[in-house]
Amino acid sequence: MIFDLKLNDKTSKKLQIEDYIKKLINEGLLQSGEKLPSTREMGLMLKVSRNTIIKVYETLCDEGFISTTKGKGTFISGKKIRSNTGQHLKWGSIINDYTKKAENLDIIKHEMRSKKGMISFDSISPDKNLFDLEEFKRDFLNILSLEGNNILNYGYAKGYKPLIDCLKKYMSDKGIDFENKDILITNGFTEGFDIVLSSITEPGDKIICENPTHNTAIKLMKLHDLNITGIAMEEDGINAFELEKELKEGRPPKAAYLIPSYHNPTGIVMSSQKRLSVLKLLNNYKVPIIEDGFNEELRYSNSTITPIAALNGRGNSVIYIGSFSKILFPGMRIGWIAADKELISYLESIKRSRNIHTSFLDQAILYEYLMVGNFDKYVKKAKKYYKEKYELAIKYANLYIPYTKLSGEGGLHIFIEVKGVNSRKVMKECYKKGVIFTPGDIFFTNNSGEDTFRLSFSRVSKEEIERGFKIIGDTIKESLRRI
Repeated sequence: MIFDLKLNDKTSKKLQIEDYIKKLINEGLLQSGEKLPSTREMGLMLKVSRNTIIKVYETLCDEGFISTTKGKGTFISGKKIRSNTGQHLKWGSIINDYTKKAENLDIIKHEMRSKKGMISFDSISPDKNLFDLEEFKRDFLNILSLEGNNILNYGYAKGYKPLIDCLKKYMSDKGIDFENKDILITNGFTEGFDIVLSSITEPGDKIICENPTHNTAIKLMKLHDLNITGIAMEEDGINAFELEKELKEGRPPKAAYLIPSYHNPTGIVMSSQKRLSVLKLLNNYKVPIIEDGFNEELRYSNSTITPIAALNGRGNSVIYIGSFSKILFPGMRIGWIAADKELISYLESIKRSRNIHTSFLDQAILYEYLMVGNFDKYVKKAKKYYKEKYELAIKYANLYIPYTKLSGEGGLHIFIEVKGVNSRKVMKECYKKGVIFTPGDIFFTNNSGEDTFRLSFSRVSKEEIERGFKIIGDTIKESLRRI
């Protein structure tokens, strides 16, 4: 019991009780809004008269420690009391090396940020104006009426079964054979990749990837203390000759991370022939492939894209990580891992140990959105919208930017190389003129790429594409003239 004060005869009982209650408040044992026992109850607990407690409460009330509401009782007031027992720690000396590394690799904190009113080419998130809120509201209400309050309770680590079945159908339509395979729902690509690395790698392991590659993937590989070996890119994807040489001569890798479709940051689509040769090569050396299904839906030509996971048939060496985040509702943070059934069982345990499960309500809403055909309609609309921007980006890059090399076959961005310039210096000058983009060096595994940059066009207007590209081009020309 909190009110277990042992009274003595050295001072008055009233003062002892007052000091004791103040002490409980100062130490945080009695919180603001907490109700005190009635004067009669408190008198019985402390074995004093009710009149003594009445006087105690009156004094504490006058001093602002408590307040009395007629008909309701006596409560601890909201008076700010400074505790004498508080401790001030230097958290910078307490955090571990993982935290320090994560903070150091956090580009949101350390890179230049877009400000309101700027022309921003630094984000590859979708344009929110394409989201159909009315359809989303209907899907939300439909799933609530179907599932009731069950959908607001705990779910399963593996995911919402109707959504899993729907995604299996979606992936099967891409050609993936689900014989002895399964799906785990994740909080987007980032968690999916982190879970996979946690399950198949140890610190110090070697991992192969394209160079350049997805910056978030680089960050996660570094946080897992992996030795990253980047293989150069060609116009149709990873350099297969260099890959084979690395596999023959280098230390055996634990896995290979690849983005074959609308590669981030280059936008390159790996050719079908190269997909087959890379798959065969890595299978020969028994190297698991982690395939990032980045932006597969945003193809602007009529040619189909077959995932490497589909080319692998009934084999189980490819781990496919999918997400709609770069095209649809990134705020919902829903992704998935499609892989061997035994591996998915292991990954499910890691998922459960970390955050129990991805929001079941979000999963159910996405399922409803997919099932009633809204996604297909949305993709059709989005492809038309982004294709127009993509074509403008290519047009104005050719018109204004004196590039050495331009790549990008679809998706939401293009990648540019300009020999003889430092993209960070160019960006600093452009920033003063109200334009920002992403310097390319953050995507490289070997501290190169200082003459490259990525231009994302998903959230800028057509007019801003022309105006922004002209500013970038003029700034580059000024820089080249000074050389």
